[in-house]
Amino acid sequence: MNTALIIDLPARISSWRNATWNEYIERVENLDQQERVFFNLDTIWIDMGDEGINHSRFNELFSLILFVWFYRQADVKFDLLGGCVMEKPQTQSAAPDKVLYVGGNSPKWKPGEPRRVNLDLWRVPDLVAEISDTTLAIDLDEKKQLYLALGIPEYWVIDVKGKQVLAFRLIDGKYEQCSESVALTGLPIELLEQTLEQMDNENGNAALWFATQIQNLPARSIDS
Repeated sequence: MNTALIIDLPARISSWRNATWNEYIERVENLDQQERVFFNLDTIWIDMGDEGINHSRFNELFSLILFVWFYRQADVKFDLLGGCVMEKPQTQSAAPDKVLYVGGNSPKWKPGEPRRVNLDLWRVPDLVAEISDTTLAIDLDEKKQLYLALGIPEYWVIDVKGKQVLAFRLIDGKYEQCSESVALTGLPIELLEQTLEQMDNENGNAALWFATQIQNLPARSIDS
């Protein structure tokens, strides 16, 4: 997908440009409060933030959805690191809206270390997700290629305007669109989209609707 499809002003201003890893480090260590930085090989992209009410509302909806989902599986360890920077030093870096670890062994920070996840030291997350209000084209193009390079096994793009969830699984070195989550075993992607349809206003009520729907799904467990 071509980034020219992005028609809003913030997305037009934000674009990929050439940069070195050292330039990335300098920028990521001196971020403005709402900025997110993405790096892939020799290019960098600065997300200027300021996404507004819709992005915030849908972002928090998916935090609630993940909590509700794992609440019914008390034996499964999970760790949600929203907006956390993860890096493959010298090559890639990203700060997804959602970073989910399932089954334990999630990154732990120690004093004196950079406040970022080094993927040379920690395993990749089981799922990352982007809330796409003004960045849909980039999320489906450059960011998708970035997460593929990082080896992220499952990637969701939540289209705010279209109220759809585009879910991809890593299969044989490429992303293929999927109808059921692997990280959230047994969760139909269609149910996520149906939950988005409940989002006239309040995300809390949409999450409660989701909670009633998954009662009919079989609870499946993984080794924790």
